[in-house]
Amino acid sequence: MSNQQRGAVEFRSVRKDYGSFTAVPDLNLKIEPGELVTLLGPSGCGKTTTLRMLAGLETPSEGAILIGGQDVTRLPPNRRDVTMVFQSYALFPHMSVLDNIAYGLESGGVKAGEAREQAARGLDLVGLAGLGDRLPSELSGGQQQRVAVARALVLEPQVLLLDEPLSNLDARLRRKVRTEIRELQQRLGFTAVYVTHDQDEALAVSDRIVVMKDGRIAQAGTPRELYEAPASEFIADFIGEANVVDCEVLRTGDGLAHVRVGNAELSLPARSARPGAARLAIRPNAFSVRPDGEGLEGRVASAAYLGDHIEYEIDGPAGRLFLVDSSRSATVAPGAGVRLQFRGGGVALIA
Repeated sequence: MSNQQRGAVEFRSVRKDYGSFTAVPDLNLKIEPGELVTLLGPSGCGKTTTLRMLAGLETPSEGAILIGGQDVTRLPPNRRDVTMVFQSYALFPHMSVLDNIAYGLESGGVKAGEAREQAARGLDLVGLAGLGDRLPSELSGGQQQRVAVARALVLEPQVLLLDEPLSNLDARLRRKVRTEIRELQQRLGFTAVYVTHDQDEALAVSDRIVVMKDGRIAQAGTPRELYEAPASEFIADFIGEANVVDCEVLRTGDGLAHVRVGNAELSLPARSARPGAARLAIRPNAFSVRPDGEGLEGRVASAAYLGDHIEYEIDGPAGRLFLVDSSRSATVAPGAGVRLQFRGGGVALIA
């Protein structure tokens, strides 16, 4: 295996059946070395099955899985050179933190003294130096998660698998630990496959997001690509929040589509649009709300001041829109007529 291949992952026409039920019908996916790819989707979309097939915990019904250029489809988990971080951490409660990390090394034949030295380096790597003598119960949830990551990393796998790794943490701690995981992955350059159902988490940690639906890839791309250019109404609604409304494409040219929505006209990337009826995905921050001036007409149905922004529901020719205004201008009261001024982003034509 060349260094260029190390950490590369490929699914080739992979199918997974459970009796008469097909969880993953036909998966083709390449992950580059050093890339952090998140499998994202609602419950039952096939993301966890895909991760388990990569780990060797499930066997594909058809197709092939390659790691580092080697076909591992029929290999058991201990011969795949991958390690997994589970949502439950799976730490031994009676062992010290250092012993938890060293356990996998010793099981693989590393001598006890060397295993403990590597475990200590692993602790230092995740910012927990000096805590090796503690029991897992003496650590916070975030610290326990970092121990689980250190235990996986000291084995120097080609690919690190993370299965809903932050689901047991509260919201504030999740933000902190996801930042730490991303920083660690970028600093060390290892390949990682991350499974979550949390859109914000996926946007924050990923080089690339693979959104799955009914066992298939609905769309794959960078976080920005998926957020700003959703390929379908499902993606628009699942990645972040979006208002999906009817519009009319008046004309196209030079890569732009001139679109009418209500009384307003916008110029947007044309993608594959043709003149005629179409659909728009409008992000909540795409328009600012003004009491007068130019823009899309509307009437305030509700307004909620939330400190650093105001949330509005606006009724108009496009239907009811949920909008977020962060301009810190005065709140427009319910019942008042308004004009919605396009900010220049956050609106996309969808299929």
